Amino acid sequence: MLKKKVFVNGVQRSVVVDPEATLAQLLRKQMCLTGTKVGCGIGECGSCSVIMDGKVVRSCIIKMKKVPDDAKIITIEGVGTHDHLHPLQLAWMIHGGAQCGFCTPGFIVSAKALLEENATPTREDIRNWFHKHKNICRCTGYKQLVDAVMDAAKMMRGEIRKEDLWFELKDGDSLLGSSAVRPSAIAKVTGTWDYGADLGLKLPENTLHIKLVQATVSHANILSIDTSEAEKMPGVFKVITWKDVPGTNRINGLAFPQNKGDGKERPILNDKKVFQFGDAIAMVLADTPTQAEEAAKTVKIELEELPAYMSAPEAMAEDAIEIHPGTPNVYFSTQRVKGEETAPLMDSLPYVIEDDFYVGRQPHLVLEPDVGFAYIDEKGVLNVHSKSIAMHFHHLMTAEGIGVAPEKFVIVQNPTGATFGYKFSPTNEALLGVAALVAQRPVFLEFNMYQQITYTGKRSPFFINLKLGADKNGKLVAMESDYSIDHGPYCEFGDLLAMRGTQFIGAGYNIPNIRGEGRTVATNHAWGSAFRSYGSPQSLFASETLVDMLAEKIGMDPLEFRYLNVYREGSTTPTGCAPDVIAFPQAIDTLRPLYKEAKERAKAKNDKGGDIKYGIGVSLNMYGCGLDGADASEAWVELTPEGVTVGNTWEDHGQGADMGTLTFAHEALRPIGIKPDQIKLVMNDMEFTPNSGPSGGSRQNVVTGNAIKAGCQNLLAAMKKPEGTYRTYDEMVAENLPLRYEGKWSAPNTACDVATGQGDPFSTYMYGVLLAEVAVDTTTGKTKVEKLTMVSDCGTITNKLVLEGQIYGGLVQGIGLALSEDFEDLKKHTTLTGCGIPQTKDAPDDMVIIHQETPRPNGPYGASGAGEMPLSAPHAAIANAIYNACSVRIKRLPAYPEKVLAGLKELNQ
Repeated sequence: MLKKKVFVNGVQRSVVVDPEATLAQLLRKQMCLTGTKVGCGIGECGSCSVIMDGKVVRSCIIKMKKVPDDAKIITIEGVGTHDHLHPLQLAWMIHGGAQCGFCTPGFIVSAKALLEENATPTREDIRNWFHKHKNICRCTGYKQLVDAVMDAAKMMRGEIRKEDLWFELKDGDSLLGSSAVRPSAIAKVTGTWDYGADLGLKLPENTLHIKLVQATVSHANILSIDTSEAEKMPGVFKVITWKDVPGTNRINGLAFPQNKGDGKERPILNDKKVFQFGDAIAMVLADTPTQAEEAAKTVKIELEELPAYMSAPEAMAEDAIEIHPGTPNVYFSTQRVKGEETAPLMDSLPYVIEDDFYVGRQPHLVLEPDVGFAYIDEKGVLNVHSKSIAMHFHHLMTAEGIGVAPEKFVIVQNPTGATFGYKFSPTNEALLGVAALVAQRPVFLEFNMYQQITYTGKRSPFFINLKLGADKNGKLVAMESDYSIDHGPYCEFGDLLAMRGTQFIGAGYNIPNIRGEGRTVATNHAWGSAFRSYGSPQSLFASETLVDMLAEKIGMDPLEFRYLNVYREGSTTPTGCAPDVIAFPQAIDTLRPLYKEAKERAKAKNDKGGDIKYGIGVSLNMYGCGLDGADASEAWVELTPEGVTVGNTWEDHGQGADMGTLTFAHEALRPIGIKPDQIKLVMNDMEFTPNSGPSGGSRQNVVTGNAIKAGCQNLLAAMKKPEGTYRTYDEMVAENLPLRYEGKWSAPNTACDVATGQGDPFSTYMYGVLLAEVAVDTTTGKTKVEKLTMVSDCGTITNKLVLEGQIYGGLVQGIGLALSEDFEDLKKHTTLTGCGIPQTKDAPDDMVIIHQETPRPNGPYGASGAGEMPLSAPHAAIANAIYNACSVRIKRLPAYPEKVLAGLKELNQ
């Protein structure tokens, strides 16, 4: 052990510490300064950044034996407090820089050191600084963070005041469309927003720590599990295997009736087989994380390794064995039947084009690894705290498998450092529930980044063959598609994903005649989970690329070809229903002059010659809001002496559920003159909040927004007096009138028919047209995105900061999908860097959002969703721009430099 004296946030501290412990461990565990977050644990993400002796360091990799005596350390707690915010913290809030907020303390601390060194930084200085110090954000797209530093520097130089930037709501004004700061922002910028790992440090002393014994192969029969040595290790309470699980030991995948399996093939702890790398085979429960981890290494698993099918084509081969005996590897299929038979039409049309496309296994790359804890409360109820964004779904999917009565089981969402959809599926909920039931003690489970990347679900790859036909005028007449989905070994939501193909391949265009077939396939690669824009990035990459190719064949400009064929009055979607609104023609009209300017810019640069080639590309971006069909939500509203309390289960993974709840409630309650600070939010605890459904499919803003509006209107109706004024709280109590009212809303839609793909699945859609400008280095094959311009139509804007944050972040995730992100190689793709996460240097500073507001008939106050649309097809626009720049057509993503170089070589042969 070491004895050291350090100065932390100006206070001298004497500490006794393990020399091999990290500075982050000292700060978080011994000093309880949990504002410093640990994400990757290997110095890649910057979430743990602190200032030591004037320099930014990543505290997760600084060993205490390397920390000098008398070191002066500044953490986020020393930058500013709730009552005395630093200009950086103010600017971060003003610009919406804290979305999930997990990376925020590290960024602010890093920026503080920058401004102490350089009081007048340029935008390029700021980007270079964050890149140098490895500060990574997965949510924002970086632009707002640079904006925040620039304005903080101006405040510090006395050039502007907080009052010049801060949004203030005037009496009687609406929050709708404003730039009001989200309620959680102040806690996030001061480091007081407690995420799961922070809460884990504050659990009772008798809490047991869980470490997993995981599979290191992708497919095998389990012959034996020997836990005897582990059970003798110091501090070990118990080693749990499938034999100890009180319930059925199966996750309920909520399979469609047409699924050829029962949907219950996924074990909580693997018993008979290993289905994928990282499968959980046993849980070691011990007094400390280190004890549990050391004991886990001694558990012996005897396996009979089987052929591993790592892609859909491999699993569909004639000689492939069934991954789940008794269930075919192709376990779900759906048809697309709209209009006339397409084969005769294709034979007669003058312009027909066909090709194959692939969008791969994109990893979510959240900075907060999966974490949670569980305990049994004084009422005998099992409480599981996690990052769940589908709490009521997960309750239904896991209760039977755990072995707990549903009424004795609740799930609570911890403040969450992003999910981007992977937590639509349960990951650790069942593991935690089983451990707490078996141990009858509180339990805590925290993944490291390697486990996060290798164990949790990924975007499911699509293999798509697509064919389009147009008449002599360039009007689309027919489309044929055949697609296979690699959904990994577990079927949950895989049938729903196949339906997304029917809904979004060719979406945005009026195509009267469609035939196609899609299927979901079990493989042994990472299980498929929801990822932002579920199904549309794969679908739209194929159709948006082939549309460009068809336009070229016809001899039309790709933007004008789109303009000719997009939805208008009388058009129908691929599922045969009318669009909710017409938005694309107006958006293209808005983009057209900017598109022409970008073409001229690229031409001027290319005319100068050189190895760098410049190009532009466009894509339609769209997604629906909902879970298909009559999606529904519930909320409650209660009048209190202080104002109004609103309760819902609008799970927040950074997208701004708190801001949405506050805005819709405030708008509905304006008749009684309520102020935002009089509205209290109770969210995401099943003990107190109703079933608002999951936070996926961009549904919550619409369905829960409508439910909040309905609940508030029910309260107002009860408060209203005959003469038109409103009762006070005291008057309601005096008249013995109820104070609490429910709000419910169901979407007026029908799910798509599996046999035809026809239906009216979504109550509202989100629309966007994107222009991408790229530079391609023909000597290296490397592509740089220089500018993105989006005309966005998400209906009435709920909150401008939140909406723009979703768009910027989604676009930069699209850059990653286009150019660098993958999870294919189990040896290479196991770190944030290895998986290709975009850093500041990879995201353009020049991103322009043009808002078009077409009110949605079914949206609350005309609002639609926001989160999915910006990631639905930016990768297609970027790939189209690569072709425009250097004539290399990318049909399989990512567009790695070596792929571009290979294409250039082929062109020159």
